[in-house]
Amino acid sequence: MQRLLRCLLPALCSARTAAARTPLARRTAPALPRFMALRPAAAGGSPRRGASATPEDDGLENVQQKNIFKEKKMQQRKDPCPADLVESLMAEMPFVDTDIEDEFVMCATSEMNIKKKRKRTTGREIEEGGERKKTKKKQYQPNYFISLPITNPKITGSIQAVQNAIIQKDQRLSKAMVRSGSFHVTMLVMHLSNEEEISLAASALSDSKDFVEELLKGKTVELSFQGIDHFKNEVGFVKLAENDHRTILMEIAETIKKIFQEKGIFAGEERAFKPHLTFMKLSKSTQLRKQVKKIDSSLYEDFKSHYFGDEILHRLDLCSMLKKKQPNGYYYCESSIVFGKSHEADLVKEALHRETQALLSRLNQIKELLSSPEIRMKISKELLEDRHRSNSKWKSCIDSGSPNA
Repeated sequence: MQRLLRCLLPALCSARTAAARTPLARRTAPALPRFMALRPAAAGGSPRRGASATPEDDGLENVQQKNIFKEKKMQQRKDPCPADLVESLMAEMPFVDTDIEDEFVMCATSEMNIKKKRKRTTGREIEEGGERKKTKKKQYQPNYFISLPITNPKITGSIQAVQNAIIQKDQRLSKAMVRSGSFHVTMLVMHLSNEEEISLAASALSDSKDFVEELLKGKTVELSFQGIDHFKNEVGFVKLAENDHRTILMEIAETIKKIFQEKGIFAGEERAFKPHLTFMKLSKSTQLRKQVKKIDSSLYEDFKSHYFGDEILHRLDLCSMLKKKQPNGYYYCESSIVFGKSHEADLVKEALHRETQALLSRLNQIKELLSSPEIRMKISKELLEDRHRSNSKWKSCIDSGSPNA
């Protein structure tokens, strides 16, 4: 640091001296009083003159003053900044003892720390951005869907037969089975955050009815279910046969999706729509996922080409994934649209059929309870105790001669 200052200070001194001389050079040197004027002594004459000096003497004095200034300028140029002046200025510096190398290292370290801090901050921003995306993704996870209910008893009965055959081979998969009352084809999924959005979705479903009927043009969509397939060996489903009716169903799904999105509802999935009827999935039970990672396709090998039956499209429902299901096992329904007046009687029959099935299911549960040996023993014991108490009371009445006997 000291070496650097010793090199720089002389230049600074010269610059300061030049700046101080600039106004003097521009001004005319002031005339000194006559009694102070310096004059060279004449040979054999007196060093001073009297008051009777002539104008020529004044001109000589001015010339002498100019010569003196020139000599001073030459002296300053030869020694612009004396060594003792440099030392004195160095002593006044507050950072005289500071080493320039240490100072530079400190600056470089500060810059490195700033860069590292920026990198760390940038990484944190990326992480925070990722968390926001995860939160957003979680926030918009589907919780409602448009359902095409499966009500044909032939289809539901055939699927139950497949489920029973699989459970006989692997009891653990009983927790993965979908109840017959919940069988459906998902047409569209969406996220609805509040009651206002639910009402908006119900309105969108109602508006889509006219567009769907325009696509149908009075025709009946008859969906044929045949064969079994899977998604990553984690979901088992019944396939829809490839035909014109399936194509119409996909057009209906695309039309409904556009109507919902036009109303500002976050609906649809990134993957292409593939209509299917799910009857088994491992995600129904967390404990099961720990025990069974994949579903063995050989369990339903005998039904891979099985024909399950046909379902006529006559109704679409806006259903909740999270709300409590109906007694018959079907999802909680917010709104529905029905196609064609001729299906209204079928809907009534279907509703009655579902309620009847629910009652029959409860009766079967009661029968199972009564058939249990433990329950039967308990009931017999209670009946015997009641009979014994009645006999004891009757006997006591006879012995006492009570008229109630």
